[in-house]
Parts: sequence; C-alpha cells; structure tokens
Amino acid sequence: MTEFFRRYIYSNAPLILSLAALGWAGNTVAGRLAVGEISPMVVVFMRWTIVAGLLAYTQRHSWPQALPLIKGRLKWVFAMAGFGFTFFNALFYTAAQYTTAINLGIIQCTMPAYIILGAAIIFRNRLTTLQLAGTALTMIGVVIIIAKGDIQILAQLAINQGDWLMLLACLFYSGYTIGLRNRPKISNFTMMFFLAIAAWLLSLPLLLAESLTTGLLWPDDLQSWLVILFVAFVPSFLSQIFYMRGVDLIGPARAGVFSNLVPVYSAALGILILNEALHLFHILACVLVFGGLAIISRQKQTPAS
Repeated sequence: MTEFFRRYIYSNAPLILSLAALGWAGNTVAGRLAVGEISPMVVVFMRWTIVAGLLAYTQRHSWPQALPLIKGRLKWVFAMAGFGFTFFNALFYTAAQYTTAINLGIIQCTMPAYIILGAAIIFRNRLTTLQLAGTALTMIGVVIIIAKGDIQILAQLAINQGDWLMLLACLFYSGYTIGLRNRPKISNFTMMFFLAIAAWLLSLPLLLAESLTTGLLWPDDLQSWLVILFVAFVPSFLSQIFYMRGVDLIGPARAGVFSNLVPVYSAALGILILNEALHLFHILACVLVFGGLAIISRQKQTPAS
C-alpha cells in the first residue's frame, strides 16, 4: 500500500465508503447477468471460496500472529460473517426470486435507519438534527430513483415473501455493521481473512440445501466465470475492506448511511452498461443523496450523557 493511497484515499471515509457502495452496485449488474446462468447459493459459495483462498495466501504471515486474538472471539467472527456475508447474500439472492427490483431497492433503504437505531440503543449514540436531516434526504433521494419519479409505483407495492426476506437480510447486514465497532484490534485484511473463512464454512450447508431442493447451476462459460471473478474481487473483497475501514473512521451509524448510494450507483451503471435512459428524476435523486451524505459526513456523533 503506497503512502499516497494510505494518506489520501484509505483515510478518507466518504471516499472509501462511496467506492464500497460502487462495488456493491456493480454486484447488482453482475447479479442480473448471473440469472439463469449460476444458481444463488453457488454464487455465494464460489465468491467466498475465491476470497478466502486469496486472503489465505496474502495474509499467510499475518493471520497466525492474530490467531490468539481470534480464538477468544470465534462466536463473534461467525456471527459477523453470517450476518454480513453469507446470510445477507443468500437472503438477497433468494428474495430476488419472489419480489421486484423496486421492492428490493426500497427495502434496502431501511438499513441506515436500522443501524442508527441499533447504534443508539447499544452504544447510546446521540445523532444531531443535521445528521437526521441528512439521513432523511438520502432516503428520499433513493426512493425517488427506485420509484422512477412516480409515486403511484410506491402506492401499488405489496409485501410478499421476497419483501419479508429482504427485510430480514437488511436486519442481518445492519447487525454486521454495528458489530464491526467491537472487532479485534487487527488489520482489516487479516480480519477479512477470518471472516471470509467463516463465510465460506457457513455457505456449505446452504449449498447442500440448494442441491437437495432446486439443484445447483455452476458457471460453464466465459461470461459466467467473469461474473464470479468480479463478484469475488470487487463487492466481496474490496468493498468489504473499504466498508470496515469506513466504520473504523466514522462509526457504524454514519457509515451505514452510505449504503443509500448503492441504488443510485446501480441506476447509473444501468444507464452506462444496460443502455437505460437518463431522466430528470435520476438527477434530482443524486442531488438529494449526495447532499444528504455531505451533511452527515461533516457532523460528529455525540455520545449520550
């Protein structure tokens, strides 16, 4: 890691959290390309197989030194890996089989609220009025972009099985974000190694369950393998590292709000990659989301007295 990267990028919370969200938005495009090509639990299993293998090699000198710290925190490691990596992704991919992308996007906007509420309850954080206003702006912007500027789309939404699954998925990732605050004092890359190993182990029973129910669909062409490699290296590795670092820098409540950028970036990637049309509501939503994040990133959390 160069000094420039460490000083100007890795220490800039808004930047690295925005990059993490961009990686997760790319996962949305990759997920669409995987439909009918790779079954959901195969994606979950293969992404963590690759990430765990990569980190096992790159952290081969670091993880043995950190192992004594981890041994006493194994329950925490598996809880975090399950909440943030394995179960969230499994529920997300499964929910997509039953509900619409509009529903998934709107429900995903509940995560910052879950995180802020959870952090306030567990850590007794008190957020300022400006932070709450910034959070509201980002959520309004995301709703606009997902609803395509048409309020009737929101009025016609109905809760179904997929919606409930996605709500549960958001609760899982919110718990992961809050739990990161109490992680062991080891480097992000080494921490990611232990989480990836745990996520891989937790994906095995899910893979078995899928094989016994709907059957497994493995990648068998170049596009499928490119999707798997992208999912493994960008949203599963780089985005997670950046997100952990962002939580370290500004705390879970403020970092969680940046997840609202995912639907915004997803829309932008849809325009650039899928040739979707650019509309006025895209621009309005982006102004609201980035304005809200600008307000939040300039405010400091205050512990309750």
